[in-house]
Amino acid sequence: MPVSIVVGGQFGSEGKGKVALEIVRRTRGPVTVVRVGGPNSGHTAYDRNGKKWALRQMPAACIDRNVDVVFPAGSYLDVEILLREIADLAYPAERIFISHFANVITEQHKAWETNAGLISTIGSTGSGVGTAVMASVAREAGNFPVKALHARDHGLLQPFLRDTTTVLHNGLLLDRRIVVEGSQGFGLSLLDGGYWPKATARSTTAAAALAEAGVSPRHVDDITLVIRSFPIRVAGDSGPLAGETTWEKIRERSLRMDDLKEYTTVTRKLRRVGEFDGELVRRAIRANAPHRIVLNHMDYVGPVQDLDQPTSRVRRFVSEVETAINQKIDWFGFDPLSIVERPQVAFSR
Repeated sequence: MPVSIVVGGQFGSEGKGKVALEIVRRTRGPVTVVRVGGPNSGHTAYDRNGKKWALRQMPAACIDRNVDVVFPAGSYLDVEILLREIADLAYPAERIFISHFANVITEQHKAWETNAGLISTIGSTGSGVGTAVMASVAREAGNFPVKALHARDHGLLQPFLRDTTTVLHNGLLLDRRIVVEGSQGFGLSLLDGGYWPKATARSTTAAAALAEAGVSPRHVDDITLVIRSFPIRVAGDSGPLAGETTWEKIRERSLRMDDLKEYTTVTRKLRRVGEFDGELVRRAIRANAPHRIVLNHMDYVGPVQDLDQPTSRVRRFVSEVETAINQKIDWFGFDPLSIVERPQVAFSR
């Protein structure tokens, strides 16, 4: 059952791309990476040469250029962004497979979101994903103002078109590891997040990602939930954020000397930031039943060497998080490049 799914447990930007890449690198044998969702969020990772890649269409888990990449029917494609990233990565075209039924985002989709005021009212990135979802659901209804477009009808995508369900099925028959790289986070989920209408246009759980990928649940043996020390939301009126604080206060507590701030990958606006919210993550755990939990951005709490020090702020923070979510953390991220295994020491709970 070689299918891994990587999803976020908060409001996105938890480091899913980095974790998906880590799973690829730890896999012995061939891998296919499936990218669901669309370009309304960025996935960031570093290749083996230390180069940073912030991708909106290609999955971050592909940056070593050694995996097949699948865009299934449940993906939303901005063709200009996709082709630019393929060129920037110099990715082999023969290793990219796009479903005939993948959704293509048009300029009309983007314009509709802008004109509807979604950028200001819910913090939308205006990338057109939501409108593309609605156009698909409308099924050419005469009173819906914009139409859906699928990959099969876009000339520039013709070289990549394949029956992706068959591609994935054949890979599974050969025991090929499938890594589904989810997008955004549980708190943004349209159905489950609990913050509608301040939500994205799709469900963002592991089950939803699997459905978008077109793979049976019977094949799944590995679900990873990625969270971060201090959750973020995009700028503006993007919805509630428990314990909202400032980047300055987080920097002061961490004793970091640098100017600690984060900006969104897509819009380059300053992100909002809050204290760790155990209730949100507990709901994400119930909805996703992960085999593994990864806690990223731990460098906002303290240095990695403090993970082995029982009285350190890092250890106290981890213990508080584990108590709040009633589950242990398996992997830690203290920088953008690496993952640290849980130390073989007792954590107080």
